[in-house]
Amino acid sequence: MPREEPPYYGKNGEPRKYDPSFKGPIYNRGCTDIICCILFIICILGYVAVGILAWSQGDPRKVIYPTDSRGQFCGQTGTPLETKPLLFYFNIMKCASPMVLLEFQCPTTQICVEKCPDKFMTLLKAHTNKEDFKYYKNFCKDGLNDQMSAPDILMSRLCPAMLIPSKPFTRRCFPALGLKGGKITVGNESTFNDGQGNIRNAEDLVAGVKNATVVIEARQVAMKIFEDYTHSWYWILLGLVIALLISLLFIVLLRYLAGIMVWVMIVMVILVIGYGIFHCSMEYVSLKSEPGSNVTLKDLGFQTDFTVYLHIRQTWLAFIIILSIVELIIILLLIFLRNRLLVAIALIKEASRAIGYVMSALFYPLFTFALLAMVIAYWAVTAVFLSTSNQPIYKVFNETACEYSRNTCAPANYSTSIMKSQCPDSQCLFAFYGGETAYHKYLIGLQFYNVFLFFWCANFVTALGQMTLAGAFASYYWAFVKPGDMPAFPIFASLGRSLRYHTGSLAFGSLILSIVQIIRVLLEYIDHKLQGTQNKITKFLLCCLKCCFWCVEKFIKFLNRNAYIMVAIYGKNFCTSARDAFFLLMRNMIRVAVLDKVTDFLLFLGKLLIVGIVGIFAFFFFSGKVKAFENTAPTLNYYWVPILTVMVCSYLIAHGFFSVYAMCVDTLFLCFLEDLERNDGSAERPYLMSESLLKVLKKKNKSEPDK
Repeated sequence: MPREEPPYYGKNGEPRKYDPSFKGPIYNRGCTDIICCILFIICILGYVAVGILAWSQGDPRKVIYPTDSRGQFCGQTGTPLETKPLLFYFNIMKCASPMVLLEFQCPTTQICVEKCPDKFMTLLKAHTNKEDFKYYKNFCKDGLNDQMSAPDILMSRLCPAMLIPSKPFTRRCFPALGLKGGKITVGNESTFNDGQGNIRNAEDLVAGVKNATVVIEARQVAMKIFEDYTHSWYWILLGLVIALLISLLFIVLLRYLAGIMVWVMIVMVILVIGYGIFHCSMEYVSLKSEPGSNVTLKDLGFQTDFTVYLHIRQTWLAFIIILSIVELIIILLLIFLRNRLLVAIALIKEASRAIGYVMSALFYPLFTFALLAMVIAYWAVTAVFLSTSNQPIYKVFNETACEYSRNTCAPANYSTSIMKSQCPDSQCLFAFYGGETAYHKYLIGLQFYNVFLFFWCANFVTALGQMTLAGAFASYYWAFVKPGDMPAFPIFASLGRSLRYHTGSLAFGSLILSIVQIIRVLLEYIDHKLQGTQNKITKFLLCCLKCCFWCVEKFIKFLNRNAYIMVAIYGKNFCTSARDAFFLLMRNMIRVAVLDKVTDFLLFLGKLLIVGIVGIFAFFFFSGKVKAFENTAPTLNYYWVPILTVMVCSYLIAHGFFSVYAMCVDTLFLCFLEDLERNDGSAERPYLMSESLLKVLKKKNKSEPDK
């Protein structure tokens, strides 16, 4: 007899068959992806070792305090320099050398001082007056005595040849430059004595100050932003508490009034974005008569004071265009998806019922937030310690020709070295932090390992949350009698199963995602490095690669999410679960497109609404637009800093709460698809979905009488 061919179900696999013994997540399961679990544990132990090594070698003081020519920290608590927090340059004009931009260090002596000089003075003049010389010694090195002559002091480089009125900026003393009668001045004077008998123009200081500030220019904005945070952190926390309460209120209302709340969210989002368009339009019109408001953003260029952009009409025009496009897209999507909204709302209602039986799921994001905070804190601290674990490097600085110029040197014995004897006027000064040991050679590798493990651990924590929630909500869907057939504590039962049996599967899925993410980081790094030299072909290829890997990352996130649901239900390994989930979704492609994604869109509108409400309140408070808050709001450099912080964090908070709904919807959706394949609505194989879902899908259990 010819062998009977097995039935062919197409390229998307065999549909699920009816199994009378199946009642939700399988309890009799074994460990999955053990090899990946062992690899993950080994990598975590290695990560701890890297952290210990970094903490033993690093010194965060290097990024907090400025460093003098001896490599000492200015203003460090518990040291002789505790009362001297400012860095003073002996001759700021030497900072005009192009080498400053290459080595990030001025070729002049730098010492820590208590305060910056506030008057013009030369050493030759101060040496003749006891009181003046007493003041002058505040800006000299140790080892100076009153018996030394002025020429000896200058030869020994113990004091600067001159003092210039200066002001502290980022803990460094820079000349107090100003503008008077169209001329650059320093201390209200257009000229000064350089201490060597020459009268110099104040303009000569500009180049030195400019190059010196290039090294710390990026810190200028960062310092102002940090200052704003110190003045507004408690108001930011209050805004986040409000966002937390609003998010919780929305979730509770969704639990009891899902249908009404969805329509309220849709209308409110349209109104909030509409108000944004109206406000930006009013600002655009009000700047019409303001002088200088018609300057284009291109002509204005980059400004460290970001508030300047808010006085330009083109900025508000850009806001109007962006908000209008967002508003139009949302309205068009709602029009085209109007027939599918009822099904999506029914799915959200079912998710609300599920959350009603698993109320502890609403608080699970707090556990995820805590774990993510620990991962981020460990990564950030390790990164700081790694970046500051270099040793101080000293180099030879010389004004005249010297064959040893820019060579490394040791300050302890430099005065008796060959380099000093052949270049008598040279100095051995602190240049930067580096190192030549094996540890320092592999430092970039350790930083890369730190970043990669950060991605892996963060993705693992997220995956653990997804699998835990999926297991809890699947136990709700497949329970024939609710809550009788459900575990007493669904969240804890699911969390225990995930950690006990599926740590390897969680590590496997998060590893794949982390590899793609680290490739994206490397592509961004390469793009940044080649920005000035790349040709059009290179730019095009990099752009294509970045786009491709962005799409790959989105696909893997989607596949992982559904794979974790299948692992939580059936207890199989990651690859098998990913395959089963993918084929199940492919067999129901139309339903995936019009149901699951519409529901995600509605939940996204909810997050957008919360961010919009909190953002509007934050804007009126921090910008001082409302008179009632003028005396209450803190004085800030950039009022947009707390506003953006509150909005971004509000989105994360809303995302945390709505992610419970999103995970519930995705889990119920997969269970719903399997329900349609396993059962046919007969008395022997009844559908387990709710009555509302059956009604919307125009299906019914055949045991019910016809109506």
